[in-house]
Formats: sequence, structure tokens, C-alpha cells
Amino acid sequence: MVYLELFLSFLMIGFTSFGGMSMIPLISDQMLTHGWMTAAEVADIVAIAEMTPGPLGINCATFAGARTAGVAGAIVASFGVMVPSLTLAVLAAMFLKKFKDSRVLNEAMYGIRPVAIGMIVAVMVQQSMNNYAGTLFGCISWPAVVIGLVSLFVLLRLKWSVPKTILLAAALGLVLCGVETAFPLPV
Repeated sequence: MVYLELFLSFLMIGFTSFGGMSMIPLISDQMLTHGWMTAAEVADIVAIAEMTPGPLGINCATFAGARTAGVAGAIVASFGVMVPSLTLAVLAAMFLKKFKDSRVLNEAMYGIRPVAIGMIVAVMVQQSMNNYAGTLFGCISWPAVVIGLVSLFVLLRLKWSVPKTILLAAALGLVLCGVETAFPLPV
């Protein structure tokens, strides 16, 4: 039953989102609604999906499916999130010439763009609260703020590559939070 739920959840996510960061609120909602993950676990999944090569939606689906139901869950969730894109890509390719100069399509895109930007801003706010607010609402995680600001600086000012910035952030996390926080020992 969990496989069908995973497939249908990610099928819905694939059909109702615009891809990329706009999928995160939908993935978070599905994970929390079904009780498959906590908000902190969703934030971790998103961070891992951002670091790994490939589309964010497929990476999130793969990690969330694996976390929920193992390898079979990863396959089912990934397939679910890919079906809408594959279907729409085939349909778009079939009718590309017909819709290429369509006034209706251009007007629809004019309305879709602000919605996509709004969803990305909502994701940024939600993920900032998960990553910078700590476990208690209103409690700021200063090490996370420092890591975020340093990462932003090296990306924008020093033009570091993303992999180098991720390694720097990981090293800063180990230094600022300690190895025990990053890799807790079993009790």
C-alpha cells in the first residue's frame, strides 16, 4: 500500500508543480501529511538532493522513497514524479509547431512566472526557518547563519564553485558545531 501511496503522491507532485524548488512545499506537505518524515528530515532530504547531480524533483523523490520504503520505494517515487514530465514532454514535442507562436500560450506563461517565483520565495522562507531557527521557534542557530553568510560570500564574491562551497560549509559545520553534533554516537 505504501508503494501506491508514494507513487500517487509523487505523481501529484509532478503534475502540480513547476519543477525545481517549486516542488519542495508539495514534497514537504506529502511527507508530513503521510507521517513519512518530520520537517527536519524533509529539510535534510532537500539539502542532499540539492548537493547531488540531477533534477531536484527526482533526487527528492528518490531519497524520500528510499527513506520511506527502501529501494523499491525510491524506484516507485522516482517513476511517479517522472511520469508527468515525460507525458507532457512528449505532448509538447508533438504540438510544438502549433503552439510556438500562440498568443494564448504566451499569456499563460505571463501568469505562470510570478506564481513560480512566489513558490520559490515561500520555499526559501520555509527552509530558512528549518535551517536557521533551530529547534525552537524564534531561537536562531548562529552557526547556521555564519555558515550561510560565508557560503553566500564565497559563491557571489569569490566565485567559488558549488562543490567547493559545499565542502567549505561542511568543514565549517564540523568546526562550529563539533563532530559529535554532526555524527552523534549511538546511545
